[in-house]
Amino acid sequence: MLTSKEIRRIFLEFFQSKGHKIVASAPLVVKNDPTLMFTNAGMNQFKDLFLGNVEIKYPRIANSQKCLRVSGKHNDLEEVGIDTYHHTMFEMLGNWSFGDYFKKEAIEWAWELLTSVYKLPMDRLYVTVFAGDESEGLPYDEEAEGHWRNYIASDRILRGSKKDNFWEMGDTGPCGPCSEIHIDLRSDEERAAKPGGELVNQGHPKVIEIWNLVFMEFNRKADGTLEKLPARHVDTGMGFERLTMALQGKQSNYDTDIFQPLIKKIELITGLSYGSDEKINIAMRVIADHIRAVSFAIADGQLPSNTGAGYVIRRILRRAIRYGYSYLGVRTAFIHTLVDTLADEMGDYYTEIREAAEFVARVIREEEVTFIRTIESGLNRLEEVVQNTPKGQKIAGQKIFELYDTYGFPYDLTSLILRERGLEADEEGFKREMQKQKERSRAATELTTGDWIELQTGGDVFIGYDALESLTSVARFRKVKSGEKIFYQIALIETPFYPEGGGQVGDTGLLIFGEEVIEVYDTKKENGIILHFTKNLPEDLTQPVLARVDARKRRNAERNHSATHLLHFALRKVLGTHVEQKGSLVSPDYLRFDFSHYARLSDEELQNVEDLVNELILENIPLKEHRDLELETALKMGAMAIFGEKYGERVRAIQFGPSTELCGGTHVKSTGAIGLFKIIQESAISAGVRRIEAVTGQRFLAEYRRNLSTLEKLKGLLKNPKDPVASLSNLLEEKNRLHKLVEQMEQAEVEQYFKLLSAEYADKNEEVLVKRTTLKPAQVKDLAFRLKQRFENGKFVLGYVSEGKPGLAVSLGDAVVRAGYNAAKIVREVSPLIKGGGGGQPHFAMAGGSDSSGLDEALQKAAGILSVI
Repeated sequence: MLTSKEIRRIFLEFFQSKGHKIVASAPLVVKNDPTLMFTNAGMNQFKDLFLGNVEIKYPRIANSQKCLRVSGKHNDLEEVGIDTYHHTMFEMLGNWSFGDYFKKEAIEWAWELLTSVYKLPMDRLYVTVFAGDESEGLPYDEEAEGHWRNYIASDRILRGSKKDNFWEMGDTGPCGPCSEIHIDLRSDEERAAKPGGELVNQGHPKVIEIWNLVFMEFNRKADGTLEKLPARHVDTGMGFERLTMALQGKQSNYDTDIFQPLIKKIELITGLSYGSDEKINIAMRVIADHIRAVSFAIADGQLPSNTGAGYVIRRILRRAIRYGYSYLGVRTAFIHTLVDTLADEMGDYYTEIREAAEFVARVIREEEVTFIRTIESGLNRLEEVVQNTPKGQKIAGQKIFELYDTYGFPYDLTSLILRERGLEADEEGFKREMQKQKERSRAATELTTGDWIELQTGGDVFIGYDALESLTSVARFRKVKSGEKIFYQIALIETPFYPEGGGQVGDTGLLIFGEEVIEVYDTKKENGIILHFTKNLPEDLTQPVLARVDARKRRNAERNHSATHLLHFALRKVLGTHVEQKGSLVSPDYLRFDFSHYARLSDEELQNVEDLVNELILENIPLKEHRDLELETALKMGAMAIFGEKYGERVRAIQFGPSTELCGGTHVKSTGAIGLFKIIQESAISAGVRRIEAVTGQRFLAEYRRNLSTLEKLKGLLKNPKDPVASLSNLLEEKNRLHKLVEQMEQAEVEQYFKLLSAEYADKNEEVLVKRTTLKPAQVKDLAFRLKQRFENGKFVLGYVSEGKPGLAVSLGDAVVRAGYNAAKIVREVSPLIKGGGGGQPHFAMAGGSDSSGLDEALQKAAGILSVI
C-alpha cells in the first residue's frame, strides 16, 4: 500500500516527466489579493498568469498546494468533522498549462496517472463533461467527451450542468468548462444493487470527485457576459486526501495515514478510542483536521486575532478546543501537543511546519488556556441566563447567539445543556441573529468591481525606487463600489507610487491631467497590477498625466522602513538569533515591528536595542541595494527572508552594514537620513510574539517636544523642585499612606454596619430587614455578602446614595434561594423606581439609578416582594 508521502511524490515526478516545472506551495495566507484571505485553490498563486498580467516563464507547472476553505460555497466550518471527507485545510495536487497543451493532453495524462501509475480500477471511475448552457449560448463539450471515449466506456461519461461542470474563478474573471473524475468506493454488493453513475454529484460519501480538469477558455465580465481569452489554459486540481483514501482502500479520509497519527495521539492523551462512539469520532476528526489548518496558517504568518484572517484562524482553533472540552472531557490545554506529530508527518515536504513547530505550539497553547477560561465564563453566563428566564419561557435566541458569538458556544451545545435542565432554546431566534451577523459581514466586505476599461496595452512598470514623479499615461481604469462608497482604480503605464506591501503602506499623492488634479489616497497591488485609488476621474483620461508622490510622506515612510531593518538586527544582537520578524507596519507616522520572543523586554534590554539602532543611524551607513538577485544567491550572502512572505526566483536585497534582508520596500539612501530612533511602546500580542512601536525623524522630534512639555508641566505642579522625581515619589508615598488609611476606615465602617444589622436581625427575628446606609457601592456589596454568609435564612434589602446617585442591593441566604427566591429578579423589578437598572445572581444583586426620590419606595417594594413570596 502506498503511503501518502509516496502518493504525493509520484504525482510530482509524473508531471515532471511530462515537462512540468515543480513549484513550491504558496502560503495559506494570501497577500496582494483583496478578494481572498486564504489560498483556497491551487490556481490562486497563478492568477496573474491566467489574467495575462505577468510574463509566462514556465508554460507547464505542477505542485501540491496547501488550501484553506472555511466558508462560502465550498463548505461550512460547522460541518467539518461531521462527515468523513470534508476539511478546512487540504492539499490540492495540480498541473497547469498556460497557453500550451489543452484538453487532449490533460485528459490523457490524468487517465494514465490514475490507472497505469496509481493503478486505480477502471471499472470504479466515472467522468463528467459540460452539457452546455443554452441561456449563454455555450455548447456541450464535445471535444472533451471525444477524448474521454478513447479511454472509458460511453456509459461512464456523464454530461453535467453549468453548476457542476462550468468552473468560474469568481463573479468575474477567467472561467471555462470542466471535466471531473469520480470514483465509486462502495462494496461490490452495493455497486451491483445500484450503478455508480446515478450517484455522481449526489452527495454520496463513497461516490466522490477526486480530480477536476478545468479548461480556461473565457473571461466573465462584470456585466455577466463572456468573452474569449486570448490564450487557452488548463487548471487541474485533485484532492490529495480523497486520492489517498482511494489508494489506501479506506472508507474515510480520517482512516488514512494523513490523519491517523494525529488521531492516535488524541486517543493517547484522552484515553478514549476512535470508533467507540460517534460523538467521540466527530470530536477527534474535528481536532485532527483543525490542528492542521491552524498550525499551517500560523507557520505561514497568520496569528490568531479578533479581526480579519486572524479571526478565522481563532474561530477554527476555538471550535477544536470546544469539541475537546465538551465531548472528550479534556478541561486543560492539550491540542498544542499535536503540533510535533504534525511536523513529523508533514515536515519533510512542508519544511516550514517543522521549522516553526515550537513557535506554533506556544501560540496554540496560549489560545487554548485563554479560551478554556472563556468557556467556563460562558457556563456561568448561561447559568445566569437560565436563572433570569421565567419558567415556561424559551431561552431567547439573542441570548443564545451572545453565548455563541462571545463565548464560542455552538447552538447544539447550548441546546443540550438546556435540555438537561428541562428548558427549551429559541432556535428560530438564534438563526435570525446568525443571519443578521452574516449580512453585516457580507455588507462590510462586499465589493462590486466593474470591468477594466483598457486605454493602452502594457504598463504597470514601477519606477518609484528612483523617482517620485513621472510623466506617463493611463493604461486602464475601473469603477468599484463598496456598500454605498464609490471609488476608482487607475493603472498607469509607469508609476512612481509604491503599492502597499511588505508592511509598508501605499503611497499617496496626485495625478495631474493638465489643469485637472486628482488625489490618490492609496496605492495597492492586485494580481500584478498597481492600482491608484481615487475618488473621481478626470474628464479626459487619454491625455498625459504627471504622477507625483507625496514626497514628505514617502520620505517619512522610508525612514521608518529602514529603521525596522536596523531594529530587527539590534533585537537579534541583544536578545539572540531566535528573534524573527513576525509582522510589521511601516507608515509615515510610526513603525510597528512584531517579533518572536518569549518574555517581556527589560528596561535595560530596550535601552540596549534603542542605543544600537541609533549607533547604526549615526554611523550614516550607505544603502547597498541588490535589485535582481537569484533567491539562492541572496540567501547565501546572508539576506534574511521575512516570516510569511512568498519569494520568487529573483529577489531584491537591502543592506545597511551588518543588516541584510530581502525586501521590496523603499528605503533611505543612508542611515543618517533616519534622524533618530525612539521606542515608544513594547507589548505582547500573542504567545511568543512581542511588538515594538517606535518613531523616527520628525515624529521623534514631536515625541521629544511632547515629553519635554509634559515634564515642564509636572515640575510646575510640584512647585519646581530641584529633583522632580524624588518630589513626585514622596507625593505618591503620602497618597498611598492616605489611601490605606481610608480603606481601613471604610472596612471599619462596614464592620460597624455588619454588627449593627446582625444584632438587629437576630434580636427582632424579622422576616425582611430593610436599611438605608451611608456606604459606598463597594462597601454595600461587601456588607451584603457578609450578611448572606452569616444568615442562611436572611433576607436583606439595602439602600444607599453615593455621589448623588441612588442604589440598592438585595442579599439572600442560601436557604432562601433554595426556597425559590431570586435577588436578580427582584432588583430588575424595582430598579425602575430609581430610574435605573441592574442584575446579578439569585443570592445577590445590585442596581444603580439616577433618581434618589424613589429610593425608599424601591426598598419597600423589594421588601414587600420578599414578604409575600
